[in-house]
Amino acid sequence: MPAAVPRRPSLRAITGALASVSLVLALVAVVGAHSLLDRAEPRAGSTLTTSPPRVRLWFTGALEPAYSRVHVVNAAGERVDAGDSEVAAANRAVLTVSLPALPPGAYTVVWRIVSVDTHVSEGTFSFRVRP
Repeated sequence: MPAAVPRRPSLRAITGALASVSLVLALVAVVGAHSLLDRAEPRAGSTLTTSPPRVRLWFTGALEPAYSRVHVVNAAGERVDAGDSEVAAANRAVLTVSLPALPPGAYTVVWRIVSVDTHVSEGTFSFRVRP
């Protein structure tokens, strides 16, 4: 019985495999482009001895300024920030809002952003100002 001769892959099979790999890599790049909260000032869960002058949020990618907002509420759910939420012009991955002098208490930061790839993310975290 003659030995089987190995067949070379056809050009069509190679092209199809390369197209599949390219598609997977493109999808991974798109998923990786979503902006996620990287860090915050004040830090989530922190207890501060003085009122912070602002809340600053750093994200993993650029934000759409027209659709990205942050605000701060007290324990009663009343908004306490200055209402000047904005994406920083020098770094479109930073979202800030100014705060007046806050009395001691618990505060919740509420954010909603749209990244440049149109992905929407939102979240909350708390911090405290102690007496």
